[in-house]
Amino acid sequence: MGKTSVRWLIGVVVVAAFGTMLWLATRPPPLTIQGEVSADRVDISPRVAARILTLKADVGDTVQRGAVMAELESPQLVAARLAAQAALAVAKADLDRINSTRPETIAARQAELNAAKADETLAQETYNRQTELARTGNAPQARVDEVTRNLDTAVRKRESAEAALQLATTGASQAEATLNQRDVDVVEFTIRSPISGQVTTRVAALGENFSAGAPLFSMIDMDNLWFTFNLREDLLGGLKIGDKFDVTVPALKSQVIPVRVTMINVQGQYAAWRATRATGDFDLRTFEVRALPIQPVDGLRPGMSAIVAWANRGR
Repeated sequence: MGKTSVRWLIGVVVVAAFGTMLWLATRPPPLTIQGEVSADRVDISPRVAARILTLKADVGDTVQRGAVMAELESPQLVAARLAAQAALAVAKADLDRINSTRPETIAARQAELNAAKADETLAQETYNRQTELARTGNAPQARVDEVTRNLDTAVRKRESAEAALQLATTGASQAEATLNQRDVDVVEFTIRSPISGQVTTRVAALGENFSAGAPLFSMIDMDNLWFTFNLREDLLGGLKIGDKFDVTVPALKSQVIPVRVTMINVQGQYAAWRATRATGDFDLRTFEVRALPIQPVDGLRPGMSAIVAWANRGR
């Protein structure tokens, strides 16, 4: 081979190498998206206002569903329960006392109520008439004051008759319902875990008072982990529920985890990518994509990053 041929071959190789380097330098980088591991979170709160008596769980503990996490106390609720028990006893005694003549008692209370309603109606009509006369100057103010007092007395008498009829009709049921409510309140002194999971936050402290609904603990469900990604809509590329792709988790030594798409949900208007040019572009919505691991993964925890080579998914 002549020197000219060798030079020509070297030139071709150099040009090809330079072209390859230029292509590699100018081509767009591969599309990679990042998400994270998420889990269901549960905040545990008391249903009644009370003070923390004992604590059975702390941050980092794994507890089973139904396990006792804290016990509360409230002298006020205990006293209210005792009062409800006493009221029920009195109501039952009254019921036993009138039991032999119960139909007659109910009829008498109904008659008293009817009479009280009639008196109230008459008092109301008299009041309306006297106030109208007073507006025209044909009735003294003293008369108006009198009929006002009479109307108020008639209303109180009717309310008393209604209460007496209610007692004769229902007996001890209302007092029993009140006691049942107090029993439920006392049962709520024991705080139990609604799920099997891990405690991530403990606000509860011994001796502190907490109102109803105030969070005591936060937990995550470690048996229900998923990956979540926020994608511009032009990156979805026909993605649908049930599609599978691979996720790399750096925290697990870049372990590759096969996942399956379970949700594609549009985010709110605030999560829209806004166009920056006046023409030739348009706003794009952001979608949340959730994917579940196809198999359980040891060591996976909420908050871990997840990386996907988006251009290679499904290939």
